[in-house]
Amino acid sequence: MSQSQAFEVIGGNRLSGDLIPQGAKNEALQILSAVLLTTDVVEVSNVPDIIDLRMLIELLRSLGVKVNQLGKGHYRFQADDLELENFASENFQANSRKIRGSVMLIGPLLARFRKAYLPKPGGDKIGRRRLDTHFNGFDGLGAEFVYDEPTDQYYLEAKNGLHGAYVLMDEISVTGTANILMAAVLASGTTTIYNAACEPYLQQLCRLLTAMGANIEGQGSNLLIIHGVEKLNGATHRILPDMIEIGSFIGLAAMTQSAIRIRDCQIKELGIIPRIFERLGIKINIENDDLVIPAQDMYEIQTFMDGSIMNIYDSPWPGFTPDLMSIVLVVATQAKGSVLIHQKMFESRLFFVDKLIDMGAQIILCDPHRATVIGIERKYPLKGIEMTSPDIRAGVALLIAALSAQGKSMIYNINQIDRGYQDIDVRLNAIGAQIRRINV
Repeated sequence: MSQSQAFEVIGGNRLSGDLIPQGAKNEALQILSAVLLTTDVVEVSNVPDIIDLRMLIELLRSLGVKVNQLGKGHYRFQADDLELENFASENFQANSRKIRGSVMLIGPLLARFRKAYLPKPGGDKIGRRRLDTHFNGFDGLGAEFVYDEPTDQYYLEAKNGLHGAYVLMDEISVTGTANILMAAVLASGTTTIYNAACEPYLQQLCRLLTAMGANIEGQGSNLLIIHGVEKLNGATHRILPDMIEIGSFIGLAAMTQSAIRIRDCQIKELGIIPRIFERLGIKINIENDDLVIPAQDMYEIQTFMDGSIMNIYDSPWPGFTPDLMSIVLVVATQAKGSVLIHQKMFESRLFFVDKLIDMGAQIILCDPHRATVIGIERKYPLKGIEMTSPDIRAGVALLIAALSAQGKSMIYNINQIDRGYQDIDVRLNAIGAQIRRINV
């Protein structure tokens, strides 16, 4: 969707019904990149229909990947006849700059073809630490970072092929680990990745690559040992349900005092996510593989055993994911008690709290990484206002706040929300929400 659309939200309604989480966006970005590693057919199901994934699929098509949609969220890919000159084209580069996940095409292309072009960095993108981790890993595997002045293009090239190496990650980067892993599976010799990310997304990528014939030890740990193979085969893979969306729905149920069943959650893959919401006082019942959130008039934030204020912070897996910190902050605004939200891993993620304060929340923004939320115990509801979605996760947090507020809210720049949440307005309206998508 374009940025010329907005959500008009009428809040204050209690919701009731079942929600089925979409496929995990972050996993899908990795899995779809991995189809480039083989000439055989790779079949992937439960792919969410969101902007970022549509764009990545179009990028694959433009490289020559055969893409057939077999059903909703179900695709067949075959990368047996790629047009690599398209990778250096201005059109491809311009489109790949629109989604950060396109960086994960580099590892598979380097592994298979020894060369991969990069989007023109612009500003300081190349210098950002999150990409340094990728490039340092590729350098260790034998790729050289090159700037071609006549064409004003950057590319990575491994003239003698990639070779196994010891790679010590300078940060626990999910996309960096995925990229280096995909490059290493076809490298000669053995690669060791230490300080690797171990999120369920990475474990799923390891499962797919193993099904394709890769030899990977240490799956689920921060030490991956990859014995390179000469060729990978086709495979079939199903994307996990999106744990970020599951967490968002837990928060939605609490804020709107609603009874919601979240179905087919793959609970064993959620880590401590349910536990963190329980620390906010939210009741969560487990029935088979469903999470059932009963309607609660009030929920009370726990304290630590010595009575000190609860501190919720993000950290690499198996810690609490930074993508749910915005949701936790919003949920705390209507709770009984106080909590310190400490967003350690990313800057600027808390800069949407001014909108919540305008709605009536009591929040002290201590610095770019920390905010203290003083719960107002539902003594008065939040009030509807006009606001703009700054990013995917803050956008959904603001949507949840608007659904719990009295009156009408307008949320602009909902393109950000659409990047990560499939038909969120349609799905929530089906259980009693009042969200109208309008052109502005």
